[in-house]
Amino acid sequence: MCILVSQTSRMLYTELLQLWHEAVQAVDAKDWQGGLSKLEQISEPTSRTLFNAASAHMVLGQLDLALKALDLTLSKDECLAVGFFQRAAVMMQIDRLEEALSDCIWAQKHMRGNLVIDYRQLGLRFKLYSWQVLYNAAAVYCRMGQWDQAKEVLLSASQERGGGRGGITEVALNSILKEEILAPLLVPEDVVFRPRKQDVEQLQQRDFLGKAKVISSVIPNDDFGGFEPLRLQKPGFYEPKVDGTQDSRYMCVRIPYMARGPGQLTVPGGAVVFLFGEERRDGMATVIYDGQRGLLPMSLLDPADVKISKGKRENKVPSGIPLPPGLKPPTRPQAQPSPAALPRDTPPPSYTTATHAPLPASEPPGYTVNTTNEEHVVAAQGPETSSVVLKVHYTYTMALSVPSDTPFCEVKKCIAQKLGQPAYQLRLRHKQHGSRVLTPLREEAEPGRTMQEVAEAGRATLWCQTEDPLDNRTILYQMVALYDYIAQGPEDLEFSEGDTIDILGDVNEEWLEGHSAGHIGIFPSCFAYKENTSITQGFMQ
Repeated sequence: MCILVSQTSRMLYTELLQLWHEAVQAVDAKDWQGGLSKLEQISEPTSRTLFNAASAHMVLGQLDLALKALDLTLSKDECLAVGFFQRAAVMMQIDRLEEALSDCIWAQKHMRGNLVIDYRQLGLRFKLYSWQVLYNAAAVYCRMGQWDQAKEVLLSASQERGGGRGGITEVALNSILKEEILAPLLVPEDVVFRPRKQDVEQLQQRDFLGKAKVISSVIPNDDFGGFEPLRLQKPGFYEPKVDGTQDSRYMCVRIPYMARGPGQLTVPGGAVVFLFGEERRDGMATVIYDGQRGLLPMSLLDPADVKISKGKRENKVPSGIPLPPGLKPPTRPQAQPSPAALPRDTPPPSYTTATHAPLPASEPPGYTVNTTNEEHVVAAQGPETSSVVLKVHYTYTMALSVPSDTPFCEVKKCIAQKLGQPAYQLRLRHKQHGSRVLTPLREEAEPGRTMQEVAEAGRATLWCQTEDPLDNRTILYQMVALYDYIAQGPEDLEFSEGDTIDILGDVNEEWLEGHSAGHIGIFPSCFAYKENTSITQGFMQ
């Protein structure tokens, strides 16, 4: 029975791989017919699967079917030297000597002058030597009766370098001298093309997510690893979902119990408690009753059935574990209404900002700071001096409370002290009312200005940036970033809204070369505005 090549539907490579692997397993088990049945199910066979089918047919003595399979093999791969070598041996067995000699010539041609071809990379554990091809050619001449030609070819084979001979050519020469016909060499019957091990391993389905494992649970021997729909949580108590008295953690106290030692509870008779821990060596167990955790004798506790019908929801037995409090957080102080909406100055969600309220009048004067990591407050307060709450955006967000008459230079020194940075390397920016542009605080040019001038309703927001000095470069002028710019290439300068950019040169009409935060690169000029006096005065009017 020959393998069909053309089919109406295309076969998936995984299906071909599965049938090919099963056929090889059958061949290893010497089940040649079973291997053939698997190979015949392949709708689009390859040259290697067809070669395997030919080997199975040869073992079963079906030389005609083996020859057809080898013909299909060579039609798929016209340069397969081992295919011509194998077909020449089959041709000799059915006395088609001229065609067998032609296949030997083609096999030698496709050796391409190599002494050996190792087919292990293709999945065939076989090495084809050039002397083996010459040996089969000598066997063909023997069958033709051309003994001198057979002897000449065999002498050429004996002179070929390469292993695997083991004295075969010497024995064959003696046979030719006695005019005995040589048997052809073949690929061993159990040597077939095999699929790659890596591809076969991928055929097995893998569970990449795995199975959930219970790490901690109040339920003993809890091995549940699935998912349960979320249940609506209401103010009250958690109630573990149980199926009955046997698995319940609720216990009923048989008789009243009066606390007799530290950590023990006083519980009336008939009360239902939640068993929180296992029984200890002294016979006591940790329970929860009425929101309190304590100890009760285990001998007084009996399992309680907490199953409640839908009509008796109001008689639920609390477990004693309270839900999170339902209180709302305190509201922030309301700012004075302004004629125009303030621009958004909230940092990205990754930076957690704290809410601060003015310090009570009883606090002693001094500076206090409150950051997201430390609970300190930085403020200079007196009984008659009003304060301004500052929110400073750095690599993290910091809240700062200072007297309203504090000069800009003093605020800068205070911020530099808390950040651990030199004051001369810090640049402070703020937003004017009704504007999205960050304006620098000019503490050097205008030393008399205080925080009261930039505060609104007792609050102000500042942006702090560390400036790195430039070496051997001339700064033409400075610009302030209007928007965030994400670098599109290694030569781009990336910055955020409000950053100060030192302009080093013009690239063209639309691009500039600048420096910011220790980096030099190019950026679109429309992403920043030039910092000058006219612009600053325009925003302050």
